[in-house]
Amino acid sequence: MKGNTFKRTKIQRSPTAGKKLNKLKKNKINPGEIRVGVNTLKAFSGGVLMETNSKEQIEEVENKIQAKCGDELNVNVHSLRKPRIIILNVPEDITTSNIEDSLLRQNPELNLQNGSIAAKFTYVTKTLHRTAVLEVGAEIRKILFNKKVRLGWQICRTDDYLTATRCFKCSKFNHRTQDCRGEITCPLCAGPHILK
Repeated sequence: MKGNTFKRTKIQRSPTAGKKLNKLKKNKINPGEIRVGVNTLKAFSGGVLMETNSKEQIEEVENKIQAKCGDELNVNVHSLRKPRIIILNVPEDITTSNIEDSLLRQNPELNLQNGSIAAKFTYVTKTLHRTAVLEVGAEIRKILFNKKVRLGWQICRTDDYLTATRCFKCSKFNHRTQDCRGEITCPLCAGPHILK
């Protein structure tokens, strides 16, 4: 799955395209003409997901769609999201604006570069400990994962920041309630009713 993620593109309808997406795709874009092998073509609400053999082929499809249907279709090339790391028990004086500078100055053995860490937000846990969430690259994640870092006068533990999207209609994961096509299911007893 990881190897194919850079080979995907999403074609979405702009407000002027309406129901003409399939006609536009068939009439104006010919995969044989641009010498692209389309491996997967899936329709979803508002667009089409397309997968090819290489990154170059996706760029070729993107350029051709922009040239022939630029005002009627929007093309979005799929990109991976950067991993997120949490730092537990962050001191009060460390904020999202100064956490990168503090990490660089107080942990020189990690060889972190300026601009490689993007602080996203901080929050307070149920046990009243402050936690910071950072967005980093894959290499920086390997360096920071399950390490202890110095911030202010504290030594803080790091870990992956994982969130699970859960539907409150069918009680399943990886989609939201507004995108749900399942039946109403109670998360406690699995009966056909809401939690209340």
